[in-house]
Amino acid sequence: MISLCRTCEFEFQDDGSCPRCHSPLVIAHPELNQFTIAHVDCDAFFASVEKKLNPSLQDKPVIVGFGQRGVVSTACYIARIKGVKSAMPMYKALQLCPEAVVVKPRLNTYTPISKEIKKIMLHLTPSVEFVSSDEAYLDLGGRFSAHKKNPALLLVKLTKRIESELGLTVSVGLSYNRYLAKIASNLNKPKGFAVIGKSEIETLLPSFSLRVIPGIGKTFLKTLNCQGLYTIADIKALSQEELEERFCSTGARLWHVARGIDFQKQKTSRSIQSISNETTFSVDLSDLAQLEGHAWRLLVKVSDRAKKKKCVGKTVILKLKKTNHTVLTRQMTLHIPTNLASQLFPVVQSLLKKTHEQGPFRLLGVGLKDLIDETTVHHHELLLSPLEKLEIKAELVSDSIRKKYGADALISGRALK
Repeated sequence: MISLCRTCEFEFQDDGSCPRCHSPLVIAHPELNQFTIAHVDCDAFFASVEKKLNPSLQDKPVIVGFGQRGVVSTACYIARIKGVKSAMPMYKALQLCPEAVVVKPRLNTYTPISKEIKKIMLHLTPSVEFVSSDEAYLDLGGRFSAHKKNPALLLVKLTKRIESELGLTVSVGLSYNRYLAKIASNLNKPKGFAVIGKSEIETLLPSFSLRVIPGIGKTFLKTLNCQGLYTIADIKALSQEELEERFCSTGARLWHVARGIDFQKQKTSRSIQSISNETTFSVDLSDLAQLEGHAWRLLVKVSDRAKKKKCVGKTVILKLKKTNHTVLTRQMTLHIPTNLASQLFPVVQSLLKKTHEQGPFRLLGVGLKDLIDETTVHHHELLLSPLEKLEIKAELVSDSIRKKYGADALISGRALK
């Protein structure tokens, strides 16, 4: 048995506590030095950042999210003990944990810290695929020759560096593919480090609920449960042909993951397919002017993100959620792809005018999809009216002012509705 102490980094051949420092924080596995794929996930990232910046919250249950009408973005582990989960309606979370401190998300605060975490990861290996602001897959194959240390030890050092420099903890999963590494990182949160090897495919994996499989959401999980499938063992008992007959191509994937096989290759850069933003109102709205004001503010954020990514979109999306939680989605394809808010807004206005009478609405969202590189699109200035040219020029000037002096340095009259 190969063991590694997470406290003093001593490697030894035995089970139990570290013989050097007597720490119980030991990683032990016969294949430990053979694994190269890791999933690193920050522990309750948003809530942890809030506690780091406000030490008075340290021993309190903290929920990051919006008011009674919103959903939980992140909950600290004290709140999670009470049953609070991400994406849970806020009113339900507060029923479970009424003493919780609710903090509104502050993306401008979290983003710089996320960038620092990413910088630390990239210092370890260039083979990093970031899947969100606080989690990533790392391929450490070949890093031994560069660092003269095995992947498990490199990851221990990584967790220590993030904690010492940023005051945040992460959980690590280590295995021979992404799927198993992702499962492993969730086994011992917070501040966990778990390993899944080939022996666990037969002994540990079958007992897991199907909810641990990445990509299985609540709706599909209900479909699986309705067919009597609750654990990975239930999936493993079926043939590939039967699973494909029930679930088409997803059935083939289920057959493979039940056996610890994941054919998905790691990408070091992910191409985004859409950009969107939404808001939940404190009071249901049906007034067109107010809805347009909210749509404009959201569109500016979508536009800013698209410009930052240097991409333009072919399709504009409008999302509205009614009081009874019925969701209405409308979209329109553009003749010329764009990322300019001034050109996107008339499209959203048109979609709103056709839909707003079905309100009142509790949520509004706008988005841009079918994204392509902005350099592949040429705006035909000869086809633009003088007013359109002025609007584009004004928006670009506004962008430069907001970039220099902050997002609230210049506010359009539309945003005041």
